[in-house]
Amino acid sequence: MEISDTRRDNLRLLMNSRFEGKQARIADALGKSANYISRCLARPDSAGAKKIGEDLAREIEETLGLPRYAMDQPGLSAKGVTEIQANAEVVGSFDVWDDNTPLADDEVYVPFLKEVELSAGRGRTAVEQASGRKLRFGKLTLRRQGVQPSDAVCVTVSGNSMEPVLPDGSTVGVDQGRTAVVDGKMYAINHGGQLRVKTLYRLPGGGVRLRSYNRDEHPDEEYSAEELVSKQILVIGRVFWYSVLL
Repeated sequence: MEISDTRRDNLRLLMNSRFEGKQARIADALGKSANYISRCLARPDSAGAKKIGEDLAREIEETLGLPRYAMDQPGLSAKGVTEIQANAEVVGSFDVWDDNTPLADDEVYVPFLKEVELSAGRGRTAVEQASGRKLRFGKLTLRRQGVQPSDAVCVTVSGNSMEPVLPDGSTVGVDQGRTAVVDGKMYAINHGGQLRVKTLYRLPGGGVRLRSYNRDEHPDEEYSAEELVSKQILVIGRVFWYSVLL
């Protein structure tokens, strides 16, 4: 079997197992059009068929949290997506860390961000680092992702807006050194003191579109450059890793 056939089969498996077999949903998750995905899934001898090349295969892995080169392995279909996901978490080298756990020389601790209610704030919240709650992460893994340890933070996903990719309670690693919006990439944002994780798209005039994976219940939100300021919407950083509890 050619590698392009393997990648096509794996894309179909991911669509069926994570996105209810719907091309539109996996297309949204990858920041592509449904037609584009349809061409990738088409038989090679079909008119308009598109092979999944090296760059696209790596992009799919990064966006969906798969280990690098997982799309090239025929075993993805045989072993199942959940096992591949578990391997990704092991590679990430995240562990619960507290004051009683020695930190190895090749590890750093990464703090969590949380929402805290402001005193006399009438329900208003602010985003701060959570004292005592941290994860440890391998320095080599961060270096491979191009993340400076001082820029890494973690955020816990709340709610169902990013399902099925990020269920409620998922943890994401965020690179605060990457705040420039790249269309279709996932970011953590501070929305007036509320922590949110969304895929972002640039709009003309400096605006931004916020997109959820669960678009049936959470439609797109669009904000102009002026509204980003008035509504206190700030990009915290780009998501470089996530962990899902199955």
